Amino acid sequence: MSLNHLKDSEFNQFKTWLYDASGINLSPAKKMLVEGRLTKRLRHHNLHSFGDYFKLIMSDKASAELQIAIDLLTTNETYFFREPKHFEFLRDTILPGLTPGKTFRVWSAACSSGEEVYTIAMVLADKLVSTQWEILGSDLSTHVLSMARNGHYSMNRARHIPPDFLRRFCMKGIGRQEGTMLIDRQLQQKVRFSQINLIAPLPGDLGEFDVIFLRNVMIYFDLETKRKVVSRLLPKLKPGGYFFVSHSESLNGISEAFKLISPSVYQKL
Repeated sequence: MSLNHLKDSEFNQFKTWLYDASGINLSPAKKMLVEGRLTKRLRHHNLHSFGDYFKLIMSDKASAELQIAIDLLTTNETYFFREPKHFEFLRDTILPGLTPGKTFRVWSAACSSGEEVYTIAMVLADKLVSTQWEILGSDLSTHVLSMARNGHYSMNRARHIPPDFLRRFCMKGIGRQEGTMLIDRQLQQKVRFSQINLIAPLPGDLGEFDVIFLRNVMIYFDLETKRKVVSRLLPKLKPGGYFFVSHSESLNGISEAFKLISPSVYQKL
């Protein structure tokens, strides 16, 4: 079956819908990415045009397919110990100053397939021997959250994990599982994952966090969406809590509720 290429008018339909659904602003340069990621869904449904697929996901009967489309268009590659300076700051600056007896809470607010969550968990498990801690990982995509809950990864993703952590917190696959690794079950039990849309009202039971990671997601938002997302997360961060963005991102012009402490690390005033 031959497929028509994604037309500009069709791309604009997906662009508007995705912006409304997730806050992600697709540039024209992403047209080929959209076509590449959705082509297999057109083949699956025996459709000839992207316009027909858009009509399908907008129909009342397509809630499952709508989520598949969101998963395909919002998933971004990540890996363990990405931007390692942040985890060094967590280990060397934040953790030594914790108040004894209080549970230390971290939110990875765009956790993708879970590598960031388990990286944080390894650092906390290594340093917080007598302090209770918990981590929430959230994402819009149900597909990546399923991967995160499984804690099962290709060894290619492990290249930046320190050898000691790899030995202590990961189980290397053998036989049919060779070339993969599984996050230690005790570590998995210390984290939880939840589907949360950052541009929608947040769940009321989140509580407050000592640290929020919001990395490598604001680059896909326009300025107004960035401001809305940060202002929505702000009440969930304790006074004096830390807010991490990626090295390619900044809170300049977005919020005055923080002071810059270290490159791409902010503290709530």
